[in-house]
Amino acid sequence: MLAIVLENAPARLRGRLAVWLLEVRAGVYVGDYSVKVREMILQNIEEGLEEGNAVVMWSSPNETGFDFVTLGENRRIPIEMDGIKLISFLPDTK
Repeated sequence: MLAIVLENAPARLRGRLAVWLLEVRAGVYVGDYSVKVREMILQNIEEGLEEGNAVVMWSSPNETGFDFVTLGENRRIPIEMDGIKLISFLPDTK
């Protein structure tokens, strides 16, 4: 399983993702692909994200059952503690 959530992403990136994945809500995409295809999709997101941000989650054989990465500027950043990925918040800059 692969899930992607986009915020403030360009329309052309959203359209490109809709070719491979089902957009179940605005900016939320799901699908089920191999590692190779997932890496290609991640590369497309990195190249086309511009000022937006994204979180990409996929099934993984670990204790939580999934893994994820964040892309672009976001207050939420992944950190690893005792072998488990958690989310940390950066201070609000406003």
